[in-house]
Amino acid sequence: MTARPKLVIGANGFLGSHVTRQLVADGHQVRAMVRPNANTIGIDDLALQRFHGDIFDTETLRAAMDGVDDVYYCVVDTRGWLRDPAPLFRTNVEGTRTVLDIAKDAGLRRFVYISSYVTVGRRRGHRATEADQIGNRRVTPYVKSRVLAENLVLAYARERGLPAVAMCVSTTYGSGDWGRTPHGQIIAAEAVGVQDAARALILAAERGRPGERYLVSEKMISNAEVARIAAEAAGVPAPARSIPLPVSYALATLGTVRGRLRGTDEQLSLASLRLMRAEAELDHSKAVRELGWHPRPVEESIREAARFWVQLRDARRRAKAG
Repeated sequence: MTARPKLVIGANGFLGSHVTRQLVADGHQVRAMVRPNANTIGIDDLALQRFHGDIFDTETLRAAMDGVDDVYYCVVDTRGWLRDPAPLFRTNVEGTRTVLDIAKDAGLRRFVYISSYVTVGRRRGHRATEADQIGNRRVTPYVKSRVLAENLVLAYARERGLPAVAMCVSTTYGSGDWGRTPHGQIIAAEAVGVQDAARALILAAERGRPGERYLVSEKMISNAEVARIAAEAAGVPAPARSIPLPVSYALATLGTVRGRLRGTDEQLSLASLRLMRAEAELDHSKAVRELGWHPRPVEESIREAARFWVQLRDARRRAKAG
């Protein structure tokens, strides 16, 4: 019996491109769905079938899903700093709903949804697991959009028979970040190597239990430590000092006020700062136990990311000089 192909929706993104590359390397037939005119440099060297359309293009979605066994859904709007959160809910919630409505009738083996660790309830002094719910405390619009989307996926698994799993991925580091994924830059966060995260997703398609969510994070690491490791790998001096938390809040407040006065979206705001704050460590033992996932130390991936950017910078300088 001929193996059915895999479909990666959002295959040009940072994590999506690594999922795509690993699937191709594993010998699978792979379909990649990307938006028209998307930057696909991360997958341009791969032999795969492309489908062009966005997540509201139902005709293209049906064609792309026809005959596949696993779908990896890697589309998300991460712009947590937007003053008007409508685009977040349109992409992260309504776009996901559109895809789910087609996926439920596609006869899939597994629907692997890329969620976020921000959907997990965390509190100081407690090591969070998948069982921890975020509750009704005040959350940013970005987090709310991710929670609503994840709940939607799990509801389709519970009520409509979609064999879906939700992968709660933390901050990813590694090479090939052509789109410059936004990372927190002040405090600390849970982190994981992007190649290790991609492997967790592929393992989830093979072994994940429908209706379950899995934490995909190697450890919590401060951004000061990230900067030190990256600087060492890049051969440049590490930052001499970090920004104290009170100063961070002052700068974030200024960013929020500036955005309101100018009508602009400021990446450093109180909303984005809340996303950067680390509240508790995460326990990824469920992914180890059920999926057989064994991530490398994230420090290795941080070094890979630093070397990638140095090589890209040098290549651009040579091209400009030539």
